[in-house]
Amino acid sequence: MTNLLHVDSIHTFIGQFHILEGITLTIPQGSITALLGRNGAGKTTTLKSIIGLTPPRTGRVLYDGADLRGRRAFDIAALGIGFVPEYRAIFRDLSVEENLKIAERKKGDLARRADLIFTLFPDLKRLIKLPGGQLSGGQQQMLAIARALVPDNRLLLIDEPSEGLAPVIIEHMMEAIRQLSTHITVLLVEQNFRVASQLAERYYLIDDGHNVQNGMMSDLVQDRATLLITDHSPLEWRFSNRIAVSLSRSRLSCYL
Repeated sequence: MTNLLHVDSIHTFIGQFHILEGITLTIPQGSITALLGRNGAGKTTTLKSIIGLTPPRTGRVLYDGADLRGRRAFDIAALGIGFVPEYRAIFRDLSVEENLKIAERKKGDLARRADLIFTLFPDLKRLIKLPGGQLSGGQQQMLAIARALVPDNRLLLIDEPSEGLAPVIIEHMMEAIRQLSTHITVLLVEQNFRVASQLAERYYLIDDGHNVQNGMMSDLVQDRATLLITDHSPLEWRFSNRIAVSLSRSRLSCYL
């Protein structure tokens, strides 16, 4: 399988703070890969480092073989990378249609991609003239993902798509991401382990800006040899002497 994205030992600083300390990822084309870890582990910064919003100080990001070092965020996006931020960042005073229209890189992008977008998110077609600020949280998340589908992107970086959504909306979102992954490679940051485990084929686990473990999601879920279950404790995976990952109420938290 061809690798679309390779992140090679990147170190990223925000001000004086050293956030990422050698993060390495390889994302195969046509896959969904989940980036897992507790709050503050460096997941969002990893996505922002790929897209150029917090450029790495050292290391390399290779997209389809092209080195992204030194490129500005809008130049990186123009190569075919879409970013869906954690808090949606839609334009609340603009209509659904206007939110989608401004995402065009080439005139007519929205018209060319409308069938895909409105098949995945039929509510948006019905609400096309409604201001973004009048949408529900779930509808705003649909709009945020749909906006990243307007240009002809090959890679989608999605940050916490299930955050704050009702279970029925999460199921809809999961199905939409599952369907769009037949067209676009997805790197997904998600703390809801149930969502991540049902969507992703591969995973990377990071903590405190470092790689901890990676592999096939099915192995993480099904490894009965290291799964510990007690009557009064959450499920635990013990990967080594220095890490335990606890799953409780479908939330993933990582302790070193």
